[in-house]
Amino acid sequence: MSTATASALPAFPFDWDGTRLPAEIAGLRAEPVRRVSTIAGAEAWLVSSYELCRFVLEDQRFSLKDTSAPGAPRQYALTIPPHVVNNMGNITGAGLRKAVMKAINPKAPGLEEWLRARAASLVDALVAEGAPGELRGAYADPYSSGLHCRMLGIPEEDGPRLLRSLDVAFMNAPREIEAARLHWDRDIAYMTERLDDPATGGLMAELAALREDPDYAHLTDEMLATVGVTLFGAGVISTAGFLTMALVSVLTRPDVREALTAGGVAGAMDELLRVNLSIGDGLPRVALEDVRLGDVDVRAGELVLVLVEAANHDPERFPDPLAFRPDRENAGEHLSFGGGSHYCPATALGKRHAEIALETLLDRLPGLRLAVPVEQLVWRTNFMKRLPERLPVAW
Repeated sequence: MSTATASALPAFPFDWDGTRLPAEIAGLRAEPVRRVSTIAGAEAWLVSSYELCRFVLEDQRFSLKDTSAPGAPRQYALTIPPHVVNNMGNITGAGLRKAVMKAINPKAPGLEEWLRARAASLVDALVAEGAPGELRGAYADPYSSGLHCRMLGIPEEDGPRLLRSLDVAFMNAPREIEAARLHWDRDIAYMTERLDDPATGGLMAELAALREDPDYAHLTDEMLATVGVTLFGAGVISTAGFLTMALVSVLTRPDVREALTAGGVAGAMDELLRVNLSIGDGLPRVALEDVRLGDVDVRAGELVLVLVEAANHDPERFPDPLAFRPDRENAGEHLSFGGGSHYCPATALGKRHAEIALETLLDRLPGLRLAVPVEQLVWRTNFMKRLPERLPVAW
C-alpha cells in the first residue's frame, strides 16, 4: 500500500479530548469495520462494534505478538523492544506467571492498609499545600507509582525516576525515536542492580532468588529485569490513567458525582471503567490468516485495531450508553481490560486501587472541584493513554 493511499483514508486516532466521545464514532455504527490511516502511515481495519471487537480480542487468528514482527503494519512506531510486546506471553513462557500473579494479588497481606494510608497521606499533603492542588501529578501518579514500587520491592523514592520514562515508552510516534531506547536501557540497568541489592524485596527479590534454582537456568538477569521494567511501566500507566480519567468524570459529570456520593464507589467501578475514555488509540492485532469480520474480508498480515471506547458505548450492547448507571446489569462486560488471552491479569488490583483512591478523596474532600474551566484542560496528544496534562482542583 502506498503512502498516498493511506493518506486518503480517515486519520486515526480521532480526538484526544477525554471528556467526550469522538464525533466520528457515531458514523461508525453503520460501518463497524472500516479502513483508516494510522500515525505510522499504515492502513488498518478499525473495528468499533462491541461484538466484533470482542471477537477480534478472543479469536486466536488475531495476534498481538505479530504486531511487532519486522515489516508488519504499525499503528505507531515501537518504543519498546519488539519481543516485549507480548509481555505476559513471555512471562508465562519463562515460568514466571505464578510469581507475577502473586505480586499483583489485591488481597496480598497488608496491601489494602498500605493503599488507604498512602491515599490519605497524599490527600493530607494536598491540603497542607493549599488549593489549588494537582490531582494527576500529586495524587494519581505517585499513588500508582508507589503501589508498583511496593509490589516490585524497590524503594518508593525511586518511583519518579521510573515515571519519567513513561511519556516516551507509551508515546504515539510515527517513527522510532532515540529517547525510547535510552530510557529502556537506563531502566533495565536500574532493575538489574536491584536483583543484586540485599535491600530489594517483593517480586524482584523472588525473581533474584530464582537464579539459584537449576530449573530457571535459562533466565538471564536482563530477562528478569525486563519483568520489573514492564510491570512498572504497563501497570502504572494503566492504573494511573484510569484513576485520572475517573477523577475527570467525577469533576466534570454531575451524574457521576451524584451516583458515587449516593451509592458509594465500590458498586460503580465497572460503569466507571465502561465510560472511561483514557484509551485514545486502538488495541492492535495482526491477522494470521484470512478472516471474515462482519461484512469485510480481512487478509492475512493486515492490521486490525479494536476501538474500545466505541465498543463500550455500543447501544446494541449498552442501551443509552452515554448515561452513567452503576446498576447497569451488564456493566462488567466492558472491554476496558481487553479480552481473550491478553485480558489484563491485574484487573482486580486495578479496580481496588482506584476504588480506595476515589473513596478517600470524596470522603476527605467532599467539596472537591475542578479549578479551571473544563474546556481549558490540556490533553496529551502524543500519549497512548488520553490524559489531561494537569488536573487543577480546589476544595
